[in-house]
Amino acid sequence: MAMMTSRCSLRKCIQGDLESGMARVEVASYEVSAEDSQHMEVAWKEEGEAMFHDICWKAILDSVKMENPFSLSAMEKNLVVEAKKTAEYFDSKDKLKSEGRRIANMLRSSKYAIAFTGAGISTSSGIGDFRGKSGLWTHRDRDNRFGASKQMNSRNFCDYESLRPSYTHEGLCKLMELGYIKHLISQNTDGLHRLSGVPRDKLSELHGNSFHEKCEKCGTRYERPFAVRRSSSAQVPTRICVHCHFDHRTGRLCERKGCNGYLMNSIINFGDSLEKRILSTATEHAKQNDLVLCLGSSLRVTPACDLIEMGQDPVRVVICNRQPTPFDRLCYMIEEGKSGESLGCRVFGDCDELIMEVMSCLVPSEELVKWQSEHQSRLDDYNKQRSSFTD
Repeated sequence: MAMMTSRCSLRKCIQGDLESGMARVEVASYEVSAEDSQHMEVAWKEEGEAMFHDICWKAILDSVKMENPFSLSAMEKNLVVEAKKTAEYFDSKDKLKSEGRRIANMLRSSKYAIAFTGAGISTSSGIGDFRGKSGLWTHRDRDNRFGASKQMNSRNFCDYESLRPSYTHEGLCKLMELGYIKHLISQNTDGLHRLSGVPRDKLSELHGNSFHEKCEKCGTRYERPFAVRRSSSAQVPTRICVHCHFDHRTGRLCERKGCNGYLMNSIINFGDSLEKRILSTATEHAKQNDLVLCLGSSLRVTPACDLIEMGQDPVRVVICNRQPTPFDRLCYMIEEGKSGESLGCRVFGDCDELIMEVMSCLVPSEELVKWQSEHQSRLDDYNKQRSSFTD
């Protein structure tokens, strides 16, 4: 099989082609014209995107501060400064393999491992992230400061019913089935953990589930095959939430005999408080853990990210995503009595690739091959559990 290669965006790069499996950095800044770009040190694409060897990106950052090794124009310095805010880092394939083995060993020796997931594990399922170089909040921020871009973010038009679990979703479910992971805490509202088969009692969905409704009168909860949203033909009165200023009511009524209360979605919007019961359960498991796998999260939203540090002493934290987080320091803490070995593990890259490595180390080869061959059967089952909602 031919190796995929790309060109580094640094015009004076002396590292050669960017081959697949090499460490790299991908960035996006504001849009730049082809005419302006041709006079710059970086071959910026018109939409402001670029890709580098990790060493080339470091040299560019140095040039912003010290005017060497490259002399950047004021405009290009601004492009670099903007790009740095959401730069995405990818470790080499060799590092992914070695860290995958380390994480597998951590899971083998763990007595109570949990997983903590964010939007990054669903990007390969077809849903955009929030804070990545092409994330929803990133685009909104740039549009506000530099004017509307030509690009449109897919998350605004996401059809939740069409989403299917990624390798990471399925891998976590399998690791839970094998007993390696005891509980899963998620910030995601896409319903993919439940669809992948994670039991309800082993899952704390902190920000709600787009497929869940609950009765505001009796509290009864319903799991639907469609993403719950307010029906345009709804006959129930609207009720604007004083915290998030949205109407949580879906227009349907509780099916419990004698109740007939109004159903509402379970989504936690900005301004809303997390459900006490769900946060309490998540906190209970977070305090028990001796290892937490943080996958696809920027770990910047409280109180969710506060759970990361609640585990048993010493805290063992594994983080995998494409960008730095405020909790990276926990991954590099040195284990007492071990010569220079860190307690945790920090991997930059895609969660699917890391989980593939972890699975290959933990699941016997024959069982892994069988499980992977059953993907189409699982996909057929997912399709049966989803239906589009029509008024």
